[in-house]
Amino acid sequence: MISMFAIYPYRGQRGITITELLVAVAIGTLVTLLASTVLVSASASYVAQTEAAIVDDAGRFALATIERAARQAGFANLDREDAAGQVDPAAPPSIIGLDAASLTSDSEALVNPRPAAVNGSDVLALRFAGSGSAGGDGSATTCAGFSVGAGQDGWSIFYVGKNARGESELRCKYRGANNWSAEAVVAGVDSFQVLYGLDTDAVADGQANRFVTATDITALDASLVIDGDSAGARSREQMRKSWWKRVASIKVALLLHGAKRSKSVGSASVVDLFGAAYSTAAPADVGVRIGQADIAAPLRERERRSFSSTIMLRNVAH
Repeated sequence: MISMFAIYPYRGQRGITITELLVAVAIGTLVTLLASTVLVSASASYVAQTEAAIVDDAGRFALATIERAARQAGFANLDREDAAGQVDPAAPPSIIGLDAASLTSDSEALVNPRPAAVNGSDVLALRFAGSGSAGGDGSATTCAGFSVGAGQDGWSIFYVGKNARGESELRCKYRGANNWSAEAVVAGVDSFQVLYGLDTDAVADGQANRFVTATDITALDASLVIDGDSAGARSREQMRKSWWKRVASIKVALLLHGAKRSKSVGSASVVDLFGAAYSTAAPADVGVRIGQADIAAPLRERERRSFSSTIMLRNVAH
């Protein structure tokens, strides 16, 4: 019997049809597109999470630095023989600020303020007495970490400036051994705002009754009735009565953005650094409400976070 396979021998496939080729290419392309989409999505998610973590760390560090300096404000070493001069009622206030202003790093304290570098950011200046030897003992330090010795006034001044690349940053200004200088605390600042809690009770109890701006306190000081037979006497009376010495606590708020693009621009969003109620009640306080229009176009696709803290002052000025 002759086998069928002998008459028709089996031959393996030696190619594919054009239809099969097109189907294979289509499936391969679809798989590649899906894989690329997953890769791009995963990469974008990773960048967003990384940027969010970096901004969170920067915000916490900035608040911790400000809080540490604020609680040191008004410090006086009462163990020293000349401590009376440090707690003189007519001495300059240990806390003072400016609204919508910036500074230069080499000028003295708040001398020659400049217009705000970004979105009406404020200036917060904190003064304290040094401790220990002439070089300091490390217990009284500036916001930059430098020790201040006995008999010297230490300063920690926070303001927003722009670096050589045009990036806004929160800076710490201090007086060094020979001159004034400033160091960056955090970069990527959209706004830095400060409110001051005033103790307005007839008999001061160290508790804030209302929060106001630096401009409000300056106006209150301007309305004081000052007596004195000489310019020096009137200056001492002004210092003694200054409302800056009624500041019992402060509120600080920061809006920070990341260093890289991490999201697409969505619908217009608004950030109220001290809450919507305050922004509505105080429309003249520039920078407490930030919208998309207030952010430079190249920065709108950055990760963005707001941070705030209310700090009770350890050494009440009055």
